Amino acid sequence: MEFFDNHKKLFTAAALLFIGLTTLVAILPAIRNQQNNKPLPGATVLSNDAAKGKALYIANGCVACHTQQVRNVEMDKHWGSRPSLAADYAGIARTDLWRNTATLMGTERTGPDLTDIGNRQPSRDWNLVHLYNPRTVVKESVMPAYPWLFTTKQEPDTGDVIVNVPAAFRNNQDGKIVATKDALYLVAYLQSLKQQKLPEATAPPEFLYKREAKKTSGNEGEKSSLPDGKALYVANCQTCHQENGEGLPGAFPPLKGSKIVTGDNLELYVDIIMNGYDARPEYGVMAAVGANMGFTEKEVAAIINYERSNWGNNAKQVTPEEIKKLLDFIKLKSGN
Repeated sequence: MEFFDNHKKLFTAAALLFIGLTTLVAILPAIRNQQNNKPLPGATVLSNDAAKGKALYIANGCVACHTQQVRNVEMDKHWGSRPSLAADYAGIARTDLWRNTATLMGTERTGPDLTDIGNRQPSRDWNLVHLYNPRTVVKESVMPAYPWLFTTKQEPDTGDVIVNVPAAFRNNQDGKIVATKDALYLVAYLQSLKQQKLPEATAPPEFLYKREAKKTSGNEGEKSSLPDGKALYVANCQTCHQENGEGLPGAFPPLKGSKIVTGDNLELYVDIIMNGYDARPEYGVMAAVGANMGFTEKEVAAIINYERSNWGNNAKQVTPEEIKKLLDFIKLKSGN
């Protein structure tokens, strides 16, 4: 067979077969999927800073330990409000002509999923402290520290972002720790990661393998009418204020013995939970956790009651009805 003896014909035929199969099996289906899947309405394009942060996220290997996909199983429910869809990734384009983007969906969860981290942890101050040394805010963290994203200055310039790092984690450094542009870019990308809401009248996919709620009756049912305050605190507050409620000196204020937590100014307390608080220069800026997460009066009441009855605090418990009136007043006062 002269065809098999002619290496030019043989390799040409093999190359054409390979190119043809690749086009049919990989390229054309990928193009079709891209045409069929569009970003959700309301999805925003990455800002210039966030786009630079995405490149740093990839370059520093964050994709190796963090996923960006909420699976359709009940155990993933705290990573996002719904399972991820193809439309969530439709806006991810190639890095350039020659390079595809990294698989941002990830393949392993050594660290938590980041699909909705922009809502779950919107605080820039917390993210910067966490990047400088994750053990500062999460003692058990196995994430590497990124101190090269920061510099130390005796006299910071106007516009520098100072990071309030507790003394125990400063490695005996004098001066102020300042975030570099790369650190700010990376945090901008993390803050942009927010799960988009589906259009109205579009039912989200259900989470599978749901856990059955325990049935309660009588007085036990009345006690469980509020959400689990401890679970809400752990999910939304503990990373800054810590499990023991003592916060981090120089970074995040304590709730243990706090006059705001145990005092009578409930309006201020609720306003801080919903809209955040600027405690600079003593502490960092608290983000609008409640507003970002869409807390209801029952969830706010549950958090307040947990914080008022733990770590030695012993203050009056509140009801959802009290919180509802305050939420309505705060919204009216702010014009939202």
